[in-house]
Amino acid sequence: MKKPKRATAAKAKKGRKTSGSRTKTAPKRSAAARRAPAARAAKETGKETGKETAKETSKATIRGLRTKLSQALRRVAELEAAADTDFLLDIPNRRGFERELQRAIAYMKRYRASGALIVLDVDRLKPINDSFGHGAGDEVLKAIAATLTRQIRASDVVGRLGGDEFALLLWNLSETDAKAKAAIFEQAIDDLSFSFRGQHVTAGASAGVALLGAQSDAVRALEEADAAMYVRKAQRRHEPRIRLASS
Repeated sequence: MKKPKRATAAKAKKGRKTSGSRTKTAPKRSAAARRAPAARAAKETGKETGKETAKETSKATIRGLRTKLSQALRRVAELEAAADTDFLLDIPNRRGFERELQRAIAYMKRYRASGALIVLDVDRLKPINDSFGHGAGDEVLKAIAATLTRQIRASDVVGRLGGDEFALLLWNLSETDAKAKAAIFEQAIDDLSFSFRGQHVTAGASAGVALLGAQSDAVRALEEADAAMYVRKAQRRHEPRIRLASS
């Protein structure tokens, strides 16, 4: 009767050993294994931060390039305007006036509009320059430009073709009106008086007219008005080349 007890005791001991081995604690993970998830998370966060930083840098670069482009375009516009403007008189130079004339003729061709071109030459600028210097001549030119500008409408254009020669682009004038306007310009300049070194000086001007319309050509119109101006200048040759009077 004792043997079965020993067998039962042996089985119980074996069961305890097996149960103990089954409940044994799993081995602990290494420090590197514990740090791996955090490292991966930090890496992903770093990637996202890097992407955001690169994105912001790209945006800043684009903004900077756009700013530089805007500045460059403004500078180009300023240079183009300067290239079309007479630096002394602040009116269109020959290049600028011819551009305005071409635009006007293109408009006239499209909309059947009309106008007039007047070329005006100062009669006695060279003697003034020779007698009183180019500073005096510049003062005369400035006064003439201001006088012509006051005599025209906002839609009209006055420019300096070079030296002592001016040109005016006038809209919607008949031949009679254009010639009358040219006479008004001549009289306004004839009436100007200057005082240099104690002497009173007048300059005078001669004007020639060319009509503008749908069939006009800019180059031909300038040539026509210039030729008419020389005819007019010949008519005025009886006047003294320069009139001086002691103050």
